[in-house]
Amino acid sequence: MAAPYAPDHRSFASGLYAELLALSRGERQLASKALFQRVISVTEVLADFLACAGGVFAVSFLYPSLHLGRPTQCSVSVVAGLMMVLLLERDGAYRGGGSLPQIRATEHALRIPARALLPPLLCSILLHLNVLSAALFVALILLPLLLIVEKQTLFAIICDLYVREQGVDRVVVYGAGDAATRMVSNLLDLPRLGLRPVAVIDDELATTGKRIFEMGYRRYLSLPVHSGPVTAALLKSCRCKLLIVAVSNLCAEKLAAATEAAKQAGLETVFLIDPALEEVPWTESIAPFYYAVVKRTVDVMVSSLLILLLAPVLFLISLLVWLDSPGPIFFVQKRVGRNGELFDMYKFRSMHTTAPSYDLSPTQSCDTRITAIGRFLRRSSLDELPQLINVFLGSMSLVGPRPEMPFIVRRYNSRQRQRLQVIPGITGLWQLSADRAFPIHENIQYDLSYIQNRTFFMDLAILIHTPFRALRGGV
Repeated sequence: MAAPYAPDHRSFASGLYAELLALSRGERQLASKALFQRVISVTEVLADFLACAGGVFAVSFLYPSLHLGRPTQCSVSVVAGLMMVLLLERDGAYRGGGSLPQIRATEHALRIPARALLPPLLCSILLHLNVLSAALFVALILLPLLLIVEKQTLFAIICDLYVREQGVDRVVVYGAGDAATRMVSNLLDLPRLGLRPVAVIDDELATTGKRIFEMGYRRYLSLPVHSGPVTAALLKSCRCKLLIVAVSNLCAEKLAAATEAAKQAGLETVFLIDPALEEVPWTESIAPFYYAVVKRTVDVMVSSLLILLLAPVLFLISLLVWLDSPGPIFFVQKRVGRNGELFDMYKFRSMHTTAPSYDLSPTQSCDTRITAIGRFLRRSSLDELPQLINVFLGSMSLVGPRPEMPFIVRRYNSRQRQRLQVIPGITGLWQLSADRAFPIHENIQYDLSYIQNRTFFMDLAILIHTPFRALRGGV
């Protein structure tokens, strides 16, 4: 039986991150680090208050016909700022942890002003209070914009402090497999956790001397891989406070040796359970009918508008693909949609016609299957533009889990098949996550989290961030 639709806005991530967050804020935390984290939290609340109060004051200044004196303007602005902060706190905007913090922040910045301003805006329209209606409409646009800019600026400052290792705990990761690489990437993508990986230790000689890069579109952060075994001297040389063991099937002797070395170096030890392998209880989530109607309406309007506006760009890309290599302009491939139904997905052709139509996607830009212009199209995600046709036709949505190829879906287990209960999308949480370098079916937690928490404001937040992150690069 389907569970009621009850979005949980606390986190988009696995319980692993919440556990690490609790650990990072536990008793082992130094007083200086605790004070630093407290200052960051207070600064966030104060910045939200100033953004909201400043926005309301600006609106009242733009509409002098409201006949608000300067003292009244200041009072209204302060009250409005306090009310917004309280609503943000109630909405969970100041709870730490969770992956994709920028997406969460934008979602809060969109939802709270809408909840606060839409009711009085509708009432003022019904009562024909034209000046007040105009002022509230401007505030409905200005406040989310100011909050988004303020929150992203604050996040950038936190990231800079994180890189400078201000107020963070240095972490060493034991193991360089997929689980360890995923752990490093996510910690680098979540600076608010206050855990800064500085090195990786691996027993495999083949990985020694290499570097593990941040799996983002920036990829400017990296960690050295040291040769094992784990010793107290090696841990002390890294000046770290925490050892994360992320090695699958580690023998008891090596596990005991790593734990003892960490104990001698005065470190705490955490044993990683890969979030991609976690089995969490699943309850089907059915979104309200109005959400489906609004989502489909927005899909049709936005896709048709973008197809018209981008027509010159689409024509130019088509010409470049045609001139670059022999073959069709569009690549049409069967993909699995909602409830397992097959549909034709459209893309600009980015690989040579000799490449198999159904195979695992390239993970490196130097893959010989990719054409010269295809390398640019894939890096900029412009090869995905024809999928606006799929959105207009209804086989895809702007936001949703990415559609997989049939041969991959045939290997799905029961948990992975849960992602098929919604219409697939062009962009989603996985595409904006630090795990986007891993296959989709190995990161099912993002799709399941989206399905259970999906709202109009989450979709809008994902759409806002997609151009800024996806266009920075890809494969």
